[in-house]
Amino acid sequence: MATTTHEADDDARNQTILINVNGALVPREQAVVSVYDSGFLLGDGMWEGLRLYEGVWAFLDAHLDRFYDACKTVSLDVGMDRAGLVEELEKTRIANGMHTDVHARVMLTRGVKIRPFQHPSLSRSGPTLVIIMEHSRPVDTLAEQGIRLATVPQVRGLPMSQDAKLNSHSKLNCVIACLQAEQAGADEGLMLDPHGFVNTTNACNFFIVRRGEVWTSTGDYCMNGVTRQAVIDLCRADGIPVFEKNFSLFEAYGAEEAFLTGTFGAQTPVSEIDGKRIGDGRRPMTARIRALYRAEIEKQIDTVAAGG
Repeated sequence: MATTTHEADDDARNQTILINVNGALVPREQAVVSVYDSGFLLGDGMWEGLRLYEGVWAFLDAHLDRFYDACKTVSLDVGMDRAGLVEELEKTRIANGMHTDVHARVMLTRGVKIRPFQHPSLSRSGPTLVIIMEHSRPVDTLAEQGIRLATVPQVRGLPMSQDAKLNSHSKLNCVIACLQAEQAGADEGLMLDPHGFVNTTNACNFFIVRRGEVWTSTGDYCMNGVTRQAVIDLCRADGIPVFEKNFSLFEAYGAEEAFLTGTFGAQTPVSEIDGKRIGDGRRPMTARIRALYRAEIEKQIDTVAAGG
């Protein structure tokens, strides 16, 4: 069975969580939306993932910026301001007694349609907001063994087809890439951009380490990852040479290290690409970046605790 970057330890508490459905806190087995909902019918909606550390939503402003910008891009009215959405997050967190090692998924669709067709004007009940929070701790083997990638035929497309910066419910291209990787015997798919340069995986942003330098894609065709940007900023602040650039599989195969970034797993090492082992198994740069990232999280926790 493939390992994913979202592999989490089993937690029995998740069977009794309360889910926020349009402001109402509903037991998991009763949390439903209409089959006429535009998200179910068409994938017409946006979502955002957040991570809770010691009562603090990490990089909260950056996540809210991305969410509200995406909703504005597709003329999707959130129905509340940022403070209102944070209030719904906190209401859900408190109701579930959650404090740390928690992952939240905020999902907003255009709402329930009067008929099962495409036009947005058929959604007349206002947006549907769902917040799922789970006790979720990445399994230790992710950091120890790493992820196996396979380069897949499915590419990241041009912004005028479907901009990858839109964290939409329409994730079919990523699902196809995931299936292609699984059929190739890997854990996740490494996706190229329309020009054949290495871009991202089906679920995370992608980095390599070469001769003391950290490389990632230009960002033109990938999700504008909050963790991706945090890693770039932390590298710059700590004097680590970091570059957003085009590079091919040639450079990726020959890298000393490679890792993925995402809200859930933070930084996940890559052990192999297309059956080729990456480096010698030692990952000093990845470990250094993971330590910098953890220190930044702790700084955010301390700031909130101090009332900042």
